[in-house]
Amino acid sequence: MDTTAKLWDVQTGEEGQLAEIISLSFNTVGDQLVTGSFDHTVSLWDVPSGRRVHTLIGHRGEISSVQFDWDCSLLITGSMDKSSRYVCVPECVCVSASPGVGGSEWEVNGHTSSHEDEVLDVCFDYTGQLIATASADGPARVYSAASYQCISRL
Repeated sequence: MDTTAKLWDVQTGEEGQLAEIISLSFNTVGDQLVTGSFDHTVSLWDVPSGRRVHTLIGHRGEISSVQFDWDCSLLITGSMDKSSRYVCVPECVCVSASPGVGGSEWEVNGHTSSHEDEVLDVCFDYTGQLIATASADGPARVYSAASYQCISRL
C-alpha cells in the first residue's frame, strides 16, 4: 500500500520499482509479470529487461487480481468495477469481458459473470481449463476457460 512493488533479481540483488500495484503474478516461465493497479490499468512486463510490454485499459475500478493460465497464453483480471476480463497473451487482445463496464475496448464477447459486487480474486485451475472468481457479493463462480460460461456457483 506504499504505492510501490519491487522486482528483485535474486542473483545480483538489484531491485526495480514499478508503480501503484495492488496485484501481480508471474507467468509459469518467469519471464513475464502482470500487474494490476489502483489506476485501473493492467500492465504486462518483460522481466529480463524490466520493460512494460503492454498497458491494458478498460476497467473502471481498481484491479484487485491478475493471473496467467498454466501455459501463459491467457490472463484473467478482476476489478472493483464488478467485472473480470480474459485476455490472450502475447497479443493482449481481450477475448471476453463480464458485464458492468460498458463502452470498454475490452468488451468483446460479453459473457456474464453474474457478480453483483466487486470481483476480489481470480484464478485458473492447474490445468488451465477452469477459471474461478470470488466477489464481495458472496458466492464464488467457476467458469469453463474454453467457453467462458459459468458452470458452478459456490
